[in-house]
Amino acid sequence: MLRRIGVKSLDELYSDVPESLKLKKPYNLPSSQSEKEIRDFFDALGSQNRQLKCFAGAGHYDHYAPAVVGSLISRSEFLTAYTPYQPEISQGTLQYIFEYQTIMSRLTGLEVSNASMYDGATATAEAMLMAVAHARRRNRVLVSATVNPAVREVVDTYARYHGVVVDTIEAVDGVTSREDLDAKLAAGDVAGVIVAAPNYYGIVEDYSGWADACHAAKALFIMNSVAIDLASIKTPGEWGADIAAGDAQSLGMPLSFGGPYLGYLCATKALMRKMPGRIVGATTDDRGNRVFVLTLQAREQHIRREKATSNICSNQGLMALYATIYTSVMGTKGLEEVNGLGFSAAHYLAEALTETGKMRLKYPDKPFLNEMAMTADFDLDVFFAKAMENGILPGVRIDKNTILIAATDMLTRDDLDSYVMLVKTM
Repeated sequence: MLRRIGVKSLDELYSDVPESLKLKKPYNLPSSQSEKEIRDFFDALGSQNRQLKCFAGAGHYDHYAPAVVGSLISRSEFLTAYTPYQPEISQGTLQYIFEYQTIMSRLTGLEVSNASMYDGATATAEAMLMAVAHARRRNRVLVSATVNPAVREVVDTYARYHGVVVDTIEAVDGVTSREDLDAKLAAGDVAGVIVAAPNYYGIVEDYSGWADACHAAKALFIMNSVAIDLASIKTPGEWGADIAAGDAQSLGMPLSFGGPYLGYLCATKALMRKMPGRIVGATTDDRGNRVFVLTLQAREQHIRREKATSNICSNQGLMALYATIYTSVMGTKGLEEVNGLGFSAAHYLAEALTETGKMRLKYPDKPFLNEMAMTADFDLDVFFAKAMENGILPGVRIDKNTILIAATDMLTRDDLDSYVMLVKTM
């Protein structure tokens, strides 16, 4: 290799590297080990992890995935696949991306889906940029105070470097204020409005008339949602939204210490040319066979470089496939059943915790699906420590006295009762 590139030694190869940066002693590498020794070593490390019953949510949820999902995506042709830059010969990849887009369009009730974004937060930020690009001369976007704070931080970061002004629509009793929306839209400079369904507190808000109000002010209506929830609640399309964005991790993907996850982005057909990411289309070849093509490829980074809107990588291809297999295996009824199990568990838990006299719903008159904000009459620091000792991840703390608690199909009645018993000891 050295001879091929025209240098005589490794020292000559690295001659441009300053001496101060070069290691002057032997590498601290362990002695060689057999395959079994290496596996035993990492198994011992893994055994130090504690498996906790997960009541934490706040945008990412612990759901069961049928064994077939992991089995299929672990096949080498999927696991090692890379983003196809010669798409016409990658018909398999294009087909599952096409199927993923179809599934997400049906879930959101919108006409077009891309494939795909890194996570729900960046997908929402891209939706904001789409609204600004569509509005042209307006660069102000309104974000509900009930949107997940982590999503809001990413939106603010994107806005800062794109010259977008982000304002907050105030919340009243856990839901977005319609009065504040109307007052801010009246200024006439709003490009888009971002709301959440369900919102950060788990509440399913009523957005009747919101799309009409936004459109009357020439602003786009954008909804951030947890993907699996859309199988059971009113979809963004039904609310009249122009763009739907959010995280698809809830479609069976393991929590995995924070990733990799999958951001979805769907829109009306009129906004297709403003969408980042890949859009795969179906057509026929010169022999009449059904084939798949990469639509609007001119937007991609290998063609437009820094001016491209594309945002996809091999990891997101794998995650899009994961979501495709999971939803195909579960079907509409399966997704609804998963949501039903979470709904029943969350409402049972909320009622049982309230009966202890030590916790209560922060917003008792608001509807929720599988997650709720509970106010505690005890020290949450002590409670979290005690819960961890008992193998429970109790939720996500949102202020001094309030905790977000999520219930999913992974929790049994015994798990719920154990949580209640723990609260009774406080």
